[in-house]
Amino acid sequence: MSDSKTATQTRGIRLTIIGVLLFILVIVAGFVNRIGQPRVMSASEMQANGAFLLQTPRDIGDFALIDHRGQPFVPASLEGQWSLLFFGFTYCPDICPTTMAFLDQFVQQLEGTEAEDTQVIMVSVDPARDTVAQLASYVPFFNPEFIGVTGEFLDIHRFATALNTPFRKVPGQDENYLVDHSANVVLINPRGDYHAFFKAPLDLAQMKVTYRSIRVLWDR
Repeated sequence: MSDSKTATQTRGIRLTIIGVLLFILVIVAGFVNRIGQPRVMSASEMQANGAFLLQTPRDIGDFALIDHRGQPFVPASLEGQWSLLFFGFTYCPDICPTTMAFLDQFVQQLEGTEAEDTQVIMVSVDPARDTVAQLASYVPFFNPEFIGVTGEFLDIHRFATALNTPFRKVPGQDENYLVDHSANVVLINPRGDYHAFFKAPLDLAQMKVTYRSIRVLWDR
């Protein structure tokens, strides 16, 4: 066998080996990439973990409220980021402070873009007592980035109704009355539409993984 033929065969074997190695590298890289991607939960898995997605995100209509800084809270306030809305009131003895502390823990665990474009909003179901000043002394206590919202009773009621979050004043009480309300957390997508809700009781690990799945589905 001539030296030139041997050299050609050797070069062919070398190219074949290189080709096989490159193929294996591509397969391994793809596998590693899939492992690195967050697993997207199915709708039934999300429900089992307390997250309920609307089949079609719902336009919640127009509204004109005010936040704890005295600034207008309007539909544009919910656009361009994900919003977690909790309906509560500052005189609430247990559910509200517990939920607000939970939401602070939740956002503290978010990273990257999830942390950058997630806002938390407490909408008062007791606007008679929850003035701008009252919210300003209450909401930032849990997190200085949180937003408190109040307004006229009928405006608040319409807003809550659009988000399937009923509330009512407990009858037969004096000025230290309580308000019955949902402990669910509503999720608004970056278009400002009602997208999902997290059902109480809330669990930190479950909410984190379902929230991530919801966002991944949205990006697709």
